[in-house]
Amino acid sequence: MRMIKFEEGAIQVDATIVGEGLGIEPSRVQAHMREGRVTSLCERGVDEDIGRHRLTFFCGSRRFRLIVDEAGNVVQRSLVDFSDRPLPASARKRST
Repeated sequence: MRMIKFEEGAIQVDATIVGEGLGIEPSRVQAHMREGRVTSLCERGVDEDIGRHRLTFFCGSRRFRLIVDEAGNVVQRSLVDFSDRPLPASARKRST
């Protein structure tokens, strides 16, 4: 089963992926999103990255990023953890 789905213009990501990436219980991901403790950013690829999406999730001092192809397969994942320091504003900006 694919953990990332594209349906009617929306992207669905399994809470297990986000929870493991951010170090929180998958059962708490949705509640944390509603509370604003977990936020996200979705970027659609252009030029040589057409058909890919960059999904970035933020929680506390962590930034978890997935690169996903058009079939919903994870091509790359990365995590930046600033430990006890707050996530700098520059870590929330889109890459150029």
